Amino acid sequence: MIDIKQQEDMFLAIGNILKRKIGIYAIGGTAMMLRGLKNSTLDVDLVFDKKTDREEFMDALRKLGAKESDATLVYGLRNNTPLMLTLNNCRFDLFMNKIITSNFSDSMKERSKSIHEFSNLIIKVASPSDILIMKSVTSRDKDNDDIIAIINKTKLDWNVVIEEAKEQVKLGNETAILGLGEKLEKLVNSKAISVPQEVSDKLWDLFTKQVKNKSKK
Repeated sequence: MIDIKQQEDMFLAIGNILKRKIGIYAIGGTAMMLRGLKNSTLDVDLVFDKKTDREEFMDALRKLGAKESDATLVYGLRNNTPLMLTLNNCRFDLFMNKIITSNFSDSMKERSKSIHEFSNLIIKVASPSDILIMKSVTSRDKDNDDIIAIINKTKLDWNVVIEEAKEQVKLGNETAILGLGEKLEKLVNSKAISVPQEVSDKLWDLFTKQVKNKSKK
């Protein structure tokens, strides 16, 4: 577990070691901390465009004393798992464009407009809408808490959320619409959040069409 200051100190230490500027994307709890939506996180979740960037980032972490961790202990034998290192009881999960079942799409990258610079480390922060999409396909209680915080503390553009769910299905994440709809319904029923009824209706309409289209193939 690290707090905001510890996270920023680590990013600055890494940026000072890097020999060139590297741009990466923050997702999950890391992105939420950079957006002021939470005060601490269990792990640092980052997405890379290029393997060479990830390798240089890992080399910088190793110079700070980080050790390799086994991703299967956390994610099992799933696809698109990250490379993992641990530094000072903080785990770094380093993904390449795909995050287990989710895809860090081009539209997600375009919406990552909040930028933080730590010397040579340039971090672009995922939008609240996209953090919500990625967290909706998990079953962890802490992700439910994060979804509640995102919906209650930010002004979401629900059209963006719906369109990205559709995009995720196109990119191969077939559970994106269903997972989002079920997650929102569960949290609405528990009275933890409020979601416009038209959003729920649209998601279920899209899922029905998805099932019909799949049955025709």
